[in-house]
Amino acid sequence: MSSILVTGGTGTLGRPTVARLQAHEVRVLSRKPGPDRIVGDLTTGSGLAAALAGADIVVHLATSQGRRDIEQTRNLLAAATGVRHLIVMSIAGIDRIPLPYYRYKLEAERLVAESGVPYTVLRATQFHNLVDQILSAERFLPAVLAPAVTLQPIAVEEVAVRLAELVEQPPVNGRAPDIGGPERRSVVELAGLWKRARSTRRAVLPLRVPGKAFRAFAAGHATVDGPEYGKITFAEYLR
Repeated sequence: MSSILVTGGTGTLGRPTVARLQAHEVRVLSRKPGPDRIVGDLTTGSGLAAALAGADIVVHLATSQGRRDIEQTRNLLAAATGVRHLIVMSIAGIDRIPLPYYRYKLEAERLVAESGVPYTVLRATQFHNLVDQILSAERFLPAVLAPAVTLQPIAVEEVAVRLAELVEQPPVNGRAPDIGGPERRSVVELAGLWKRARSTRRAVLPLRVPGKAFRAFAAGHATVDGPEYGKITFAEYLR
């Protein structure tokens, strides 16, 4: 049985991942104390050395959703000298889609690769709940704005399954195959499914946005090559 530390273990992906790892000794890194939690701060580095002491595997799911991801990764690596496998969650297409947040994630990946800590990076497509949140945020608009791009959303529960599989495998010192959901659909189609599930009468308005990032999404760079990993469709998630 391995001793596993999970960062971001109380988040959207963290909760199902921690549940999948219960055959092991699992602790969750948190800034606040609680059951099965160990206190540490990725941003300042406070408490990280003690938190990682004795941990065989670290599953790094925490994200600031911004520039702080770089410093948090750097602090984690500085404290991870005894870790035999660091599993890092990342995003499909970050090397092809020029968004600021994606650049920060890519830099975090680079830091991990150059650290000397045995590691595996898993990139996944956008989560179902993220698509849901973005469309729900438009609830006060007269129409549902849907960028004319293709996505391949995946259920967080299925990403958690893949992370649990990687825990049982040796580090690849690189990227595991990227994973995505079972369907490649335009956001216009996803918005139509969301509209029916949420019983709204607002029209879905396809949207084109100038710029390199939109063109990269439109080119399908947020989807993954090869067979689909996930089985749960966006329609099934909405139900």
